[in-house]
Amino acid sequence: MALLKRELHRQVQGPETTHADRCTLVFDTDSKRLYVEREVAHLEASPGGTIELQTVTMDIADYLTQGGQTAGHRELWRLLRTLFDQRGDPASED
Repeated sequence: MALLKRELHRQVQGPETTHADRCTLVFDTDSKRLYVEREVAHLEASPGGTIELQTVTMDIADYLTQGGQTAGHRELWRLLRTLFDQRGDPASED
């Protein structure tokens, strides 16, 4: 299974307790599925600290309708506009 990935957004907060949040646009070349993967990690940087990692996948529409407009939302909108921008597209000159 080949996965093509494009990071949409990454946010890291720390240092004693590190919280990381990353959203990635993923295309699965085998199943032909396009979706957003969100990874959230929480690490306590003390001796015996805990590590929590959660990964969820969601359809693009579900991701875009989540509350708020994050940098990840804005990057995905920018990519979508680029894909559907027909200026200079030879197929649209018919």
